[in-house]
Amino acid sequence: MLFYSKFVLVFFLILAGILHFVKPNFFMKIMPEYIPFHLKMVYISGLVEILCGILLLFPETQKLGAYLCILLFIAVFPANIEMARKFYLAHHKYFWLTVIRLPLQIVLIWWAYQFRK
Repeated sequence: MLFYSKFVLVFFLILAGILHFVKPNFFMKIMPEYIPFHLKMVYISGLVEILCGILLLFPETQKLGAYLCILLFIAVFPANIEMARKFYLAHHKYFWLTVIRLPLQIVLIWWAYQFRK
């Protein structure tokens, strides 16, 4: 089961990374103001997501990929908080989804941690 879940995580990472280049404005909207160079950071985080997915694919780089994923999921957490904050202030009907997304980061960290071997 763990074998297949790795490919699911890889798929989501690479897809999310590609979306950073296809829809950068979405990601720029959720960037906290204190982060400099929003567009560059969106592209960098997209590249890192793609890199994480690629590293997880191969047994020789899987451990590095797992730890890089964990660091990535921690690094993007402020953007998830910012998204929830902005949805709350705008009385957005999907605010509840942004709240559910926050603890999901812990699940993603745990998921990546499974591949550190």
